[in-house]
Amino acid sequence: MIRARNPDRSLHVDSDGIRLHVEVFGSGGRDHTILFLPTWNIIHSRVWKMQVPYFARHSRVVTFDPRGNGKSDRPATGYALDSFYRDTLAVLDAECAGPATLVAFSLASNEASMVAALHPERVSRLVLIGPAIGRRGASSKPEFWARREKYEGRDKYNANHWLENYEDFIAWFFGRVFSEPHSTKPREDAVSWARETTPEILVQLEKEYDRGPVLDLLPRITCPTLVIHGRDDLVIAFDTGKNVCEAIPSARMVSIEGGGHAPHVRDPVKVNLCMSEFIGERARPPEQRLARAIHRSRPRALYISSPIGLGHAQRDLAIARAMRAERPDLEIVWLAQHPVTRFLEAAGETVHPASVELASESAHIESEMDEHDLHCFQAWRQMDEILLSNFMLFHDIVRDDHYDLWLGDEAWELDYYLHENPELKAAPYAFMTDFVGWLPIDDSPGSREAVVAADYNHENIRHVERYPYVRDAAMFIGSESDVIPRHFGPDLPLMPEWIPQHFTFPGYVLPFDPAEYADTEKVRRELGLDPVRPLIVAAVGGSGVGIHLLRRIAAAFALLRVDLPEARLMMVCGPRIDPDSFEPAPGMDVVGYVHDLFRVLACCDLAVVQGGLTTTMELVANRRPFIYIPLRNHFEQNFHVVHRLRRHGAPEPTFYDQTSPARLAELMRERLGAAVDYRPIETGAAETAARGILTLLDERKGRGARSFDLKRSPVPGATTAAAATK
Repeated sequence: MIRARNPDRSLHVDSDGIRLHVEVFGSGGRDHTILFLPTWNIIHSRVWKMQVPYFARHSRVVTFDPRGNGKSDRPATGYALDSFYRDTLAVLDAECAGPATLVAFSLASNEASMVAALHPERVSRLVLIGPAIGRRGASSKPEFWARREKYEGRDKYNANHWLENYEDFIAWFFGRVFSEPHSTKPREDAVSWARETTPEILVQLEKEYDRGPVLDLLPRITCPTLVIHGRDDLVIAFDTGKNVCEAIPSARMVSIEGGGHAPHVRDPVKVNLCMSEFIGERARPPEQRLARAIHRSRPRALYISSPIGLGHAQRDLAIARAMRAERPDLEIVWLAQHPVTRFLEAAGETVHPASVELASESAHIESEMDEHDLHCFQAWRQMDEILLSNFMLFHDIVRDDHYDLWLGDEAWELDYYLHENPELKAAPYAFMTDFVGWLPIDDSPGSREAVVAADYNHENIRHVERYPYVRDAAMFIGSESDVIPRHFGPDLPLMPEWIPQHFTFPGYVLPFDPAEYADTEKVRRELGLDPVRPLIVAAVGGSGVGIHLLRRIAAAFALLRVDLPEARLMMVCGPRIDPDSFEPAPGMDVVGYVHDLFRVLACCDLAVVQGGLTTTMELVANRRPFIYIPLRNHFEQNFHVVHRLRRHGAPEPTFYDQTSPARLAELMRERLGAAVDYRPIETGAAETAARGILTLLDERKGRGARSFDLKRSPVPGATTAAAATK
């Protein structure tokens, strides 16, 4: 798993003979640091993963694991409050030359408050989240030590239960920490972190830790203090946080309606912005562009294009060009990641300079892959800190510069956090996607994956229905018939019934006109390819997951060439696979990234590809025979794409586990140059989408019905998705 931001430096700090693992982020000086303290050692410093990347972009940030968890030492004893207080001072001594901002969550609020009260010169500001101050420790209560026949509800907070059934306790406890609906991911994270310590350590802490004296120290805190507390906190009552705030002379309170015990995890945008405002003005760009409203004569759009597959970039560029054809004065700036930025720059587009600061989604996806295997849904869930980090960057960009329109093609982070924080929407926003609905690979009875996928779908449905104004336009790239006939989950709507109520259908966007590539011999000559010899093209998209398939294709081609020695294979590795990792072979050309790959695919006699939608639909549009091999455990390729390709009369998928080099060579021999009878793909979809989006520059949702209706105003000469399904 790739982190949103790796530490610039890792070290161990000695505290009374205990080694504490410390991580330092950002390049600011030691004279001012934001120190995120570890909380109860049932979890470690990764609990701050939603804060660190954001604040480290402009500040120096330090975190450390508590004694007893993470990469710090785990002594048998030494878990008194005073020990944690001295640990904090040891890290301050090692890494902070001047006064620091201390940020503490729950139990750590005690040692943070002690440092602020007893060493005011060391603390410039104090942030306390869900502070567990002034509350008697569990060890002082006889029921904590009492043995019971059954442990249910609050009785699970019991030393014997911890020692005898730790897994049950941590599942129950973090269910209470993250009491908000749709919190499966933070609960799973916390449970995994809790497995890095032992119940014996937690019991020992309860024996030693006395938080009683801290309450009397609160009036001595003189630094500005921010207390953040969820009103529905089931672990530390909201009134506790309120009492802490009232006891500190310079404190102010932020309450989060509906928030649980860890709002910095479950509502990170709200907490990050609150903290940023409190800590002080964040660094701004060296040059900021402001204009009087009447002077804004040229409209500007910020286009966020998903980096997961280059297909999004192809269709986004087609839509952008169609928009500029209608509005030549429109300025489009792209916020994108490698390899999409490479494609856009080659096309002469303007890429926002802050794009280099985006956390890499592609690198994360590659870290989750196995041999022709990518559990796409789980990989996306594991990317939560990356998505949040990239949304925070987007937030800062649109805060510091004006855009008249936001466009997001499968920009899930933008869409999710705008619905979570609708008050941040400051411009018309168009969302595009070619699939809607997470589907479990394992949907057997009792499947955890099925439960979680349905929960994610349920949250998305609630978002859209509660805040319909967040998306001024929502486009499903395709036709209504491309929606897979499945439910979102138990007791949730049927996709073909719900999706048309909330999306329009411009048709499938192609970056070319198939008629221009009908003469394959002419196209080959233009590309410098042999116009006569049989040409096979192998392509696996923009990530590194396809390397195993390319090797299998190469082995199959060697067998095929025994019977067809004149055949040629062009193996396209894309931007993230090194062509030199393949041994040279007769008849085989290995190339890296190919700009406008669809031109090569349009003139091949056979393509062997992964199950990505863009490549396969381009092959359908150009009526080329192909073999497609979906990634294992990739729900989109195995369900959504297969459904769409079947509708167009494309061949059935070929599965990797059933495809030896010999079997693949046999399939290649059968389909090489074979006639096809695909259903045509509607044309003009890019223009239809562009015209619909451009209306948002002049309209605002809510003045009438929908901002636009694709069925009422099609592009002249274009076949609408509705017509294509008749």
